[in-house]
Amino acid sequence: MREFSLPALYEVPSDGNLTDLIGRNAAQHPDAAVMGRKVDGVWTDVTAVQFLAEVRAVAKGLIASGIRPGERVALMSRTRYEWVLLDFAIWSAGAVTVPVYETSSAEQVQWILGDSGTAAVIVESDEHAAAVRSVSDGLTRLRHVWQIDRGDDKGCVAELTAAGAEITEAVVDERSATAKADDPATIVYTSGTTGRPKGCVLTHRAFFAECGNVVERLKPLFRTGECSVLLFLPAAHVFGRLVEVASVMAPIKLGCVPDIKNLTEELAAFRPTLILGVPRVFEKVYNSARAKAQADGKGKIFDRAARTAIDYSRALGSAQGPSLGLRIRHKVFDALVYGKLRAVLGGRGEYAISGGAPLGERLGHFFRGIGFTVLEGYGLTETCAATAFNPWDRQKIGTVGQPLPGSVIRIADDGEVLLHGEHLFTGYWNNEAATVEALADGWFHTGDIGTLDEDGYLAITGRKKEILVTAGGKNVAPAVIEDRIRAHALVAECMVVGDGRPFVGALVTIDEEFLARWAKDHGKPAGSTAATLREDPDLLAAVQQAVDDGNAAVSKAESVRKFRVLQAQFTEDAGHITPSLKLKRGVVAKDFADEIESLYRA
Repeated sequence: MREFSLPALYEVPSDGNLTDLIGRNAAQHPDAAVMGRKVDGVWTDVTAVQFLAEVRAVAKGLIASGIRPGERVALMSRTRYEWVLLDFAIWSAGAVTVPVYETSSAEQVQWILGDSGTAAVIVESDEHAAAVRSVSDGLTRLRHVWQIDRGDDKGCVAELTAAGAEITEAVVDERSATAKADDPATIVYTSGTTGRPKGCVLTHRAFFAECGNVVERLKPLFRTGECSVLLFLPAAHVFGRLVEVASVMAPIKLGCVPDIKNLTEELAAFRPTLILGVPRVFEKVYNSARAKAQADGKGKIFDRAARTAIDYSRALGSAQGPSLGLRIRHKVFDALVYGKLRAVLGGRGEYAISGGAPLGERLGHFFRGIGFTVLEGYGLTETCAATAFNPWDRQKIGTVGQPLPGSVIRIADDGEVLLHGEHLFTGYWNNEAATVEALADGWFHTGDIGTLDEDGYLAITGRKKEILVTAGGKNVAPAVIEDRIRAHALVAECMVVGDGRPFVGALVTIDEEFLARWAKDHGKPAGSTAATLREDPDLLAAVQQAVDDGNAAVSKAESVRKFRVLQAQFTEDAGHITPSLKLKRGVVAKDFADEIESLYRA
């Protein structure tokens, strides 16, 4: 058993709640731009004083509509300015926010609203409203359904502001002070890779401990008046909430966009200094840049630049540092390649934070080598997002960093990662049995397998429940191989199989966007798809290269012996992945059972 801890850098308030932050910002930084919002397609600043006034106006409407302290108000919307505004308004009314993914099915909506006992729900669109209406008969506690976009100028922000016109400031002051530090701020339902989602109860204290220590440890990334962050992750995900609250706590300017479809344009317009993302985003940036260079006849130059960036980053971690020749090559490629890549990322940023899945050493070194350091972290819904992350000044690529200051990481005898700290959830809503199991002996049992080095840096090697045991008795952690295979530009997703089987196999889906370029470069018919090329020898050879790269990270007994290219994708709509892009292995195994069986036929 091994454990490591760091002293807290932020003193969690003995009482109070998250609404204190927006009041403090208005008092101490009244003219600071704390939010950016799109108005007629143009980014416009929202000052601390303006944001506080808008929050309180909506909170008055919630109070006037009968929302009581401690009641749950659900919020179902894409990431946008109104999400943050409504979240703080719900807290200012003394209520508890229940985020719902905007991609949730009617059945998932029914479960979350029913299990949480939601009194009101705020949806974004007609489609969301229809989903709520379709299950509302069984929701006995639901009294209100408000809508952000209604096709007119009278969305719920204006509606609630008008409804609360007669509520006094004193009433809002009283309501805002209702919740104490140990009261629930939110109930975030897990994505549910197995079974029904569980509601994680996160208190105001948990957010203070989490965000306060993140901001203090990453202080250069959160400089008031200088730094900004663009949030394009789902605000309903706990990682998105970390970004929201940490930005307000610092404070720095926060901009919200609903997805990554137009990310390059949004980055160029908003020009953030900090980006938060998942590994797939950074893989896309790398693969798109490489594909463009190849299309322009500059593929060899890009590959040499990439190798130089990786070598340069690795040398930064050595005692002697980069050699003179390497420094010269790096400077040349900075002018030719790296500067253009940084411009794609907004032009002002030097850092990004990545979570949700392993980033991989290759990408970590590549981005640090081009002057855009991606700090990898690790956390779960139950840990209020990050429970470990790489410090800006002592990054160790290939790990998920050191413990959140003020918390403890312990590795149990069986390799499971155990956690202790004020940032942890207090339990699962309406699920005492699951709470007792997860929070045994005062430690949160993550279900993840990991190791701690002598400096307290954590490496995650797999999930306890996802460990495969082959017919030969070999234990296999799928994530190690999957992450390496998925790094290939042609690969969208990969799932390793082999539990109880004679050898390890894999299901692979193809990135359709990149496939179009690859098909053209390899003389394949126009309009080729994964379905038409899944048996193509050239495509299979390219995927085999990705598999070989994955196999290089493991022993022969753990390596993928056979794979199948699927003609379909793993999608959230089909239930194969969660909104945070985690594989639902049971669903995939069921839906593609025939493909798996084909791997093991003689």
